[in-house]
Amino acid sequence: MVETGQENCTIVMEFIILGLSDAPELRVFLFMMFLLIYGVTVLANLGMIALIQVSTPLHTPMYFFLCHLSFVDYCYSTIIVPKMLVNIINEDKAISFEGCMVQFYLFGAYGITEFFLLAVMAYDRFVAICSPLLYMVTMSKKIQMVLASSCYVCGTLFSLIHLCLALQITSYKSNVINHFFCDLPPLLSLACSDVTMNELLVYIGVSFTEIFTIVIILTSYLFILITILRMRSAEGRRKAFSTCASHLTAIVVFHGTILFTYCQPSSGNNEDTNKVATVFYTVVIPMLNPLIYSLRNKDVKEALKGVVSSKISSLLFYSFFLYFQT
Repeated sequence: MVETGQENCTIVMEFIILGLSDAPELRVFLFMMFLLIYGVTVLANLGMIALIQVSTPLHTPMYFFLCHLSFVDYCYSTIIVPKMLVNIINEDKAISFEGCMVQFYLFGAYGITEFFLLAVMAYDRFVAICSPLLYMVTMSKKIQMVLASSCYVCGTLFSLIHLCLALQITSYKSNVINHFFCDLPPLLSLACSDVTMNELLVYIGVSFTEIFTIVIILTSYLFILITILRMRSAEGRRKAFSTCASHLTAIVVFHGTILFTYCQPSSGNNEDTNKVATVFYTVVIPMLNPLIYSLRNKDVKEALKGVVSSKISSLLFYSFFLYFQT
């Protein structure tokens, strides 16, 4: 760190990330646990993307957005977990200033993108159930691309604003971040300069994103509920509910954790509580989403069975071919 004229303030060249725990006896346990979670996250999300791409019955708007959700989950988990694993087993927990800025920017961009993607998926379910005859027209390929692109643009722009403001901070009281990755609030708490505008924009951004997306989700599902209750067929109601169950579960888990993190009252244990909650929505939820959609979704399970059976058939055919060739 380079000292400035201000008392106890320095120009930071690198940050030290304290992590979840400094207890040496927990290192192996934490490393193995998060390595397992990250392995499942990578396999589940990339597997979901591959399954949707190769399975023709899943080439629908709903699974188009699910493919993007899996991609976003994979990306923002990868932004955080590998570095966290290195810090758990390594005495040197430093990250360069540039690396820290890139990490919080990408995490913010993909995190906000997920908010909007979940809202778009709720709208997709609204159109599918409330206007089934116009579904493929309303959710055309062009509209799908526009909606998905808008989610990424919103995430990128929102996070870029926070990055530009963070780069205006010239000095810090300390370079030690009491977190397991470079999140924006812990960074702002270390700043020597006035960060009122930064904190205000964080509050406005989180509030706007949360309220805007929840309004879209609640409005969509209100109309879906009304439509389902008007259905005369019990089988039709069951099928409609089943198509929404996975998405609703993902929404409750994601938004519930976010609301818990940002709406709990202040206390002395807030930092440790926030760390645990942040682990859940940054590390655990990216693993849970593809599992929720695969375990609770009949179409995904049938597509997976079809792909597996076709691969087994191809392998058997190839084995017989090689046998008779010899």
